[in-house]
Amino acid sequence: MAENRLVQGRYRLLDTIGRGGMGEVWRALDESLGRQVAVKCLKPMGPRHEPGFLRVLRERFRREARVAAALQHRGITVVHDFGEDDGTLFIVMELLSGRNLSQLMDDNRRAPLPVPDVIEIAEQLTAALAYTHEQDIVHRDLKPANIVRTTDGTVKICDFGIARLNHDIGFTARLTGTGVAMGTPHYMSPEQIGAGTVDHRSDLYSLGCVLYEIATGAPPFNQDDAWSVLVGHRDTAPEPPRTQRPDLPEPYQRIMLDLLAKDPDDRPRDADELGKRLADARHRQGTAGTPATDTAATAPTVRMPSWALGITTGSPANSARPPRPARPHRPADVLTDTWTGGHGTQRREASPAAGTALPAPSDDAPDDPHALTALLETSYALGRLGRHFEAHQIAVQVLAGRERTLGPDHPDTLGCRHHLAFNLARLGRLEDCCAMAGEVAGARARVLGPGHPDTLATRYELAYVQGRLGKWAEALRSYQEVAAARTGTLGPAHPDTLAARYEVGISLGRLGRGAEALAVYRDLVAARTRAQGADDPETLRARHGLGVNLGRLGRWTEALAEAREVAAARERALGADHPDTLVSRREIAVALGWLGRWAEALGIHRQVADARERVLGAAHLDALASRSDQAQCLDQLGRPADAAALYRRVAALRQERATGRR
Repeated sequence: MAENRLVQGRYRLLDTIGRGGMGEVWRALDESLGRQVAVKCLKPMGPRHEPGFLRVLRERFRREARVAAALQHRGITVVHDFGEDDGTLFIVMELLSGRNLSQLMDDNRRAPLPVPDVIEIAEQLTAALAYTHEQDIVHRDLKPANIVRTTDGTVKICDFGIARLNHDIGFTARLTGTGVAMGTPHYMSPEQIGAGTVDHRSDLYSLGCVLYEIATGAPPFNQDDAWSVLVGHRDTAPEPPRTQRPDLPEPYQRIMLDLLAKDPDDRPRDADELGKRLADARHRQGTAGTPATDTAATAPTVRMPSWALGITTGSPANSARPPRPARPHRPADVLTDTWTGGHGTQRREASPAAGTALPAPSDDAPDDPHALTALLETSYALGRLGRHFEAHQIAVQVLAGRERTLGPDHPDTLGCRHHLAFNLARLGRLEDCCAMAGEVAGARARVLGPGHPDTLATRYELAYVQGRLGKWAEALRSYQEVAAARTGTLGPAHPDTLAARYEVGISLGRLGRGAEALAVYRDLVAARTRAQGADDPETLRARHGLGVNLGRLGRWTEALAEAREVAAARERALGADHPDTLVSRREIAVALGWLGRWAEALGIHRQVADARERVLGAAHLDALASRSDQAQCLDQLGRPADAAALYRRVAALRQERATGRR
């Protein structure tokens, strides 16, 4: 590939940022959207390579694009596009600002990373692998060079070039051939070396190798030749890492050695179990102040938990106000108002105007209960103003004060921790939010009871964040348990019970269980109609979900009819330009597109785009999405020039929006 080459008329190659066995990676400019991206190109091969070998390489490359594009998680590199240009296959990915773990160690002359960094990286990688394995995907080539730590501390897994879909055995056999081990020798599991059965536990072994290396400065088997390395993985017990790194707490050494077990059955069962062990190790380290080790160990420095890192005076989280003891909690209102942008019955609370002066946080939160309550109210107000870091800072102070005066399990203390946990989501710390919210839910269940409204409120919101992380199986279980508990305490027709059942339907749909989701929505529509009437917004919301899942099942004629009826009802009840009405009208256009009626779809997409632009502004994300839908229709109708012009307009507005934020 040549510098300044334009790939597929869109991606301008700027400079090479990496080379590997399968290709090279370029920093490039996406001229349509005006953003920088990374473009990975399959390296041109000389005539000495057999055509069959080239076909395998190309198939592997296409596979990486398909696998990676299906993954949506904070800890996995985002894939934007895939294609072929003049015989060269390419993948377009997000351009990461940071260094891979191998480079980080090289920068430090191969010295091990600080223990707190090792722990943080282990926790983030485990969360990403848990998500990946839930999608039935095994990476099979996890190594420091494939793991990037960005400048904001996020750890991302890259390069799914030899990832294996567990259910796709035939395709994998064509890729690898019989008895061919794939992977990188220093990080390969014994079963990979023996060309045995490879599953998610092989990734856990590779993770153990990575953690061992960043903790000690070298992988567990670091011989000079590849054969000795492979034999080491297969036959030799690794040297305990604390013999080289005595300040590594014993619980983390135990975890690494268990990950490096020769027999997959002796490793942690899955990444979820590993995550629990890591959380327990952090808790033991933080509460004891010293690790549970022999006397030769050096006590680690107690560090702030990851959710508290980066707290500075500056902007914090538009978070829902936790329940007050004096009034019942409305978890459905919290979610539909704050989390999902206005669908359903909304709780309205007075918010300070943008210029309202708020009390400045003190360096030490006073322990007077009234003062702590006032400070917490300030945190809520700052969150509603979008000043998320300030809100977070104050909530941390209030939590410390309440723990001192009331104890860690007092309902008011737990209410503050609830607020703090979901504030983390507004800071982009979804994994930390999940961990802390799980602790709050457990504490509330212990103190108040598993069926208490406050307990269920935390579990309900925790499920929402699990969904945002792509952990839909966990979210489904949480929503089902909340729905069952509310059915028992509030009754099957209570609005909060119905709200939980709605989220069960959402989760089933996300998991590809469309038929089950359809049944949930049919029952929900009937229940909402009986309780609130056919034209109630919540009834129409349930009908919208029913129509979406008809589409997921390929029943597009029925989906089209349902979308038209819901759109008409929403227009009567809410108005023609209400966001919910426009969402239903877009569903009409989507169904028309799937039925091949692109001209009709184009007209509706244009109407929706015009309405959103009129109400929200031309640069609003929803308006831009609608213009992109309109451009796609133009492409399908054989009008590429018109489509290109519209894409350029969208790109310019996105750039203007980004510039305005800066």
